[in-house]
Amino acid sequence: MDRVPGLVTELVQLKVDVLVATSTSAIRAAKQATKTIPIVMVSPTDPVAAGFVDSLARPGGNITGVVRLSRELSGKRLELLKEAVPRISRIGVLWDGSAAPGPAIAFKEYEAAARSLKLEFQSLEVRGPHPDLDGAFQAAAKGRVNALIVVENSTVDRQSKRIVDFTIKNRLPSVWEGREFVEAGGLMSYSSDDPANYRRAATYVDKILKGAKPAELPVEQPTKFELVINLKTAKQIGLTIPPNMLARADKVIK
Repeated sequence: MDRVPGLVTELVQLKVDVLVATSTSAIRAAKQATKTIPIVMVSPTDPVAAGFVDSLARPGGNITGVVRLSRELSGKRLELLKEAVPRISRIGVLWDGSAAPGPAIAFKEYEAAARSLKLEFQSLEVRGPHPDLDGAFQAAAKGRVNALIVVENSTVDRQSKRIVDFTIKNRLPSVWEGREFVEAGGLMSYSSDDPANYRRAATYVDKILKGAKPAELPVEQPTKFELVINLKTAKQIGLTIPPNMLARADKVIK
C-alpha cells in the first residue's frame, strides 16, 4: 500500500484523462495528487465522512463515482450471523490497525452493533504488511471467541486462505465483507453487488470522456445487496443453517 502514492503520481504525470481509484488509500492519494484530472472512485467507505466529496448529490470537486457501502453494512452482517448461529455469544473481529481509516471505522461499527445485540466483543488486531495471524488466532482461542468477523482490506485479503483454514479447523462461523471470500471457503457474506458497482463506475468514465464534469455527477449508492452462504463450509464446521435463511440467500454454495 505504501507504493500507491507513487503510482498515482506517475499516472498524473502521464496526464491520463481519468483516474479510477478503488480503495480508500488510492482515492486519498489521487485527491492529494491532482485537483484537475477527473477521479472516478469505487469507495468502500463514506466519501463525505472521508472528505473526498462535499456531498453525494453535489460532489463539488474532481471526484465522483460509486459507494460500495461496505462499512455501513456492519450491523446487518452481525444480525445475519446471529440468525444463522443463535448460540454465538462472543464475536472476534479481525482487522488491520495499520491501515487508516477504513478498518478502524469498521471496527467501531461492529463494536456498536455487537453491543446493541448484547454480544461480547473482542478485537483481533493485526498490522500490515506482515500481520501476526498466529498471534491473532491464539488470542481468539484464549478469549473463547465463537464466531469471527473479517474486515476487508489488502493486508487481510492476502491472508484469506489461512483465515479460512483456521475457521474451519476450529469450527468457527465466519462472516465476510465480500462474496469472493465465501467462494474461497468462508461461511457467509453480505455485501453490495461488486460487479454491478464496477459496471456503474465504468459508466462514469464514459460520461466524463464525453465531457461531463465530476462535480456535477452525483455519487451513486448501491441498490442491490447479496447474501452468500457456503453450505459446504457449514457442514464442515457442524452447523445447520436455518431453511428460511437459505431460501433468502442470493447464492448458496454446495
